[in-house]
Amino acid sequence: MVAKGGSAHAPGRARGGPGTNIHALSDNRERPIAFHLTGANVSDFTEAEALLPLAPANGVLHGDKGYVSGRIHRIVEERGSLRNIPPRKTHNWKNCFLPYPYQSRAVIGRMLGRLKEFRRIATCHDRNARNFLWSLCLAATVCYWL
Repeated sequence: MVAKGGSAHAPGRARGGPGTNIHALSDNRERPIAFHLTGANVSDFTEAEALLPLAPANGVLHGDKGYVSGRIHRIVEERGSLRNIPPRKTHNWKNCFLPYPYQSRAVIGRMLGRLKEFRRIATCHDRNARNFLWSLCLAATVCYWL
């Protein structure tokens, strides 16, 4: 399992107050492959590039609307993978999107939900990104790899 943290203090300021985004990559069996932490005020698609090299090649990459970017689309296609990301409502051009396979994107939600059963992960008590990332990796190890 690979873990990458942003700055030393990951919590950023968003509309709701301080928060941390957990960007995760998992396989199709809900097992985490990699984590990346950012502040809540950082855009999703700018940080997705940190996880894309760790994604398996020649597969299908599912993502939510926050990961719509021409740069991400090019990186995924260069790796020989397919992308299945729904278009934003504001986009005039609608990429080809298949809703039925997109349901498998729920594995990320289930994985994060299972990790957030640990109170330390759900409430994000740690102010230091390194400590929070360590707690996240420990919870993932206990849930999925032991």
